[in-house]
Amino acid sequence: MSMTSLDQLLTSPLPILALAPMQDVTDLPFWRLMAKYGGADLYYTEYFRVYPGSRLDKPILASVTGNPTGRPVIAQLIGNDIPSLVRTARELQNYPVAAIDLNLGCPAPVVYRKCAGGGLLRNLSLVDSILGALREAIPSKFTVKTRLGFEDERPLESLLQLFTKHQIDLLTVHGRTVVQMYGGRVRHDLIRLATENLCCPVLANGDVSSPTDAQNMLSTTGARGLMIGRGAIRNPWIFTQIRNLLAGKSFIFPSGHELLVYIRDLYESVCNQEIPDSKGVQKIKKYANFIGEGISPEFLFAVRRVSTKAAFFALCEAHLDHDQPIGLEPISARAI
Repeated sequence: MSMTSLDQLLTSPLPILALAPMQDVTDLPFWRLMAKYGGADLYYTEYFRVYPGSRLDKPILASVTGNPTGRPVIAQLIGNDIPSLVRTARELQNYPVAAIDLNLGCPAPVVYRKCAGGGLLRNLSLVDSILGALREAIPSKFTVKTRLGFEDERPLESLLQLFTKHQIDLLTVHGRTVVQMYGGRVRHDLIRLATENLCCPVLANGDVSSPTDAQNMLSTTGARGLMIGRGAIRNPWIFTQIRNLLAGKSFIFPSGHELLVYIRDLYESVCNQEIPDSKGVQKIKKYANFIGEGISPEFLFAVRRVSTKAAFFALCEAHLDHDQPIGLEPISARAI
């Protein structure tokens, strides 16, 4: 399989469509499945946890060394210890990564309370030092994924100045603050602020759940591309749908039967066949919580309570054994 390079993506006139990194979700088996359904242009690893004494996580590293997508991979780091971040960035450059990414956006309390991920946005002087050290340690491409700020968006302008100062090569902006997590309005206007004030390309992130969402996000933000996470788990066809819409072609929504086939593929892909069914069901629930948002409130309520593989698939068949198209936009968005 011929490999597309990050440089090719950056110089192409087409928007870059990236799969967002989601811990314990967007792993190597999921990447393989995404590629089967059309796939993203660019993949980010789950984050490598970095601290004194840390080592490269082998399952995450397998996404790099065993990359099945034919597309470039960016390795993401999370942490705040500068020597450890520098050491890890240097180690990763011995592997086929297109860039090293710093996570400044993870909103999980267990992460930000340790002053990592989105928690770093409360300490811009430390962000400044980390960016400087990593830029010096990474002669290839250095990228960042950020949110607008921690409690509010006031730090954004200062952040953009730091990204310019340290000459990062690509920025992804999730248009919410850390405390908003995944609720509240995505600020397209502030993502546009980034696209208008940085010399590097910007990817827009947040609530892209349909091809029309994607078209609107690109239009309103001026972004060079999009990063999609939950929307791609719910709808693995979304990248192909977006490409078709932007090319002026028609796109189709999957039927209930097609979604059911995807869910079966997903279970077989991400659930280790050697583990008990109960553990497989717990694993698939991480994905089903997102998929269920595009089906119905009743499905979402019930899927969180199933405890066996048989019950899980019986529930899916009860809701999806039909040929009607499903748009797969979140229930909450439909209610607005």
